[in-house]
Amino acid sequence: MFELISQILKYVFILIIYLFIFSILRLMYLDIKSIASEGNALEDSYLKVVNRLDSLNFKMQEHYVVKDNMTLGRSSKNDIVIKDKFVSKNHLVILENNDSYYIEDLGSANGTFLNGVRIEAHEPVEIFDNDKIGVGFIQFIFVENR
Repeated sequence: MFELISQILKYVFILIIYLFIFSILRLMYLDIKSIASEGNALEDSYLKVVNRLDSLNFKMQEHYVVKDNMTLGRSSKNDIVIKDKFVSKNHLVILENNDSYYIEDLGSANGTFLNGVRIEAHEPVEIFDNDKIGVGFIQFIFVENR
């Protein structure tokens, strides 16, 4: 009887080890797959977050792919949602026109900063590769991949 129980426990233990190894391999596969999809997404122009994400008290991605008429603000209706109390509900919009990108502040309370200079509300300003965009406590770098 003892030998039978011992054999069963041995096979259960081996099964647990195989399941553990399978789960690790699966996580590695999913991680590699997500890195590959990120690489493809970054062929487009994007905003790279400069801030350390772990120092923020809200969640953000490391980068956001830029598309035409992309809005940013605290409201969940925006393309980029930032839950910073210094970001307006509808803070800014990024526009694309003739292969150039423009940023327009939508009359935000605390303003939008381009390379450290506050931009005027409702006046689109052209942005270029490596420009720094400040919104509340968040700093972005605009990366233009064309």
